Amino acid sequence: MKRLLSLIFLLLTMATTISAQSLTDRQKHLATIAALEAQGNLARLEPAITAALDGGVTINEIKEAFSQLYAYTGFPRSLNALGVLGKVLESNNGKWTEGKPWTRPAVWDDAKKALEQGTEVQTALAGQPITNTFSPQNDYYLKSHLFGDIFAGTQLNAADREIVTVAALSAIKGAESQLAFHKGAAVKMGNKQETIDELCKFLSMNGLSQCDSSSDAQAGNWPKGNPNDAYAQYFTGQSHLASIKPKNLAEGEEAIQSYANVTFEPGCRNNWHIHHGAHQILICVSGEGIYQEWGKNAIRLHAGDIIDIPEGVKHWHGATKGSWFQHLASHVHVSDPESNEWLEPVSDEQYNEANE
Repeated sequence: MKRLLSLIFLLLTMATTISAQSLTDRQKHLATIAALEAQGNLARLEPAITAALDGGVTINEIKEAFSQLYAYTGFPRSLNALGVLGKVLESNNGKWTEGKPWTRPAVWDDAKKALEQGTEVQTALAGQPITNTFSPQNDYYLKSHLFGDIFAGTQLNAADREIVTVAALSAIKGAESQLAFHKGAAVKMGNKQETIDELCKFLSMNGLSQCDSSSDAQAGNWPKGNPNDAYAQYFTGQSHLASIKPKNLAEGEEAIQSYANVTFEPGCRNNWHIHHGAHQILICVSGEGIYQEWGKNAIRLHAGDIIDIPEGVKHWHGATKGSWFQHLASHVHVSDPESNEWLEPVSDEQYNEANE
């Protein structure tokens, strides 16, 4: 009986997990390449395109996604992304499928029809008719070209197009109102609300969003990692942790020192603490941060700054109030035993004074 109950509990847990994972792998691939296109991060885009193709996204679907995004991110980034796709395809050797053949949309030859069809699409996205009397030009471009000509393509359905659009807008600073519109439109176009919520979390967790509070750290190429839950009790605010392994190490080999990238959301800082038996080295890579030793003035930190924290010194570090902050952290062993001693939180008064 006990084994039966355990089995039932396991099956229920699995069912709950599966139902919660409504964002498909295909959608994750489309979202990833869309966000990287929008960021202009070509270094990350190349392997992401390869992963998408390996994951079953077709060549023509990727072409369609990048072509659509010119309307949201501009021709330069769209063309650059298509160029990266072309580079990746040089090593195709027939292992990736072209997918459904591309066909020229009929509305491209009928401006009146494109306007009518685009107006219908925009109305469906918004849930009501929209007319921009302040800028008739913009109103026409949106209806006739974006929602008419571009959305008439058949490589991606309406739900997929909105996944691509939400991902791209998430990766652009200052596009919050447009992002909010398309998050709602994505549901109207057939995606579940849970899927869009999961999409936004996926983008944030993978350093692809510019619309979460720690996203600006992705201006560089360092990974943001996952929420630093294991050490959350020693932090005020949210931090993220990404372990980093030297690229030349073979499977099973260990580095002489451990390396990690820590991302602090604005206002986040760790508690006062002491490293015993080791120096801690901080290499600042992006954003703006603060380092302070007990009894000394705070030091403002920016990309390129390095801090060598002596063994046995009480200190704290974190982000400023108005900025994310990333640093690489490593330890240089000096004696046994090696340990971290976590102490009291940095008070608001101490933190505010450090920010002045």
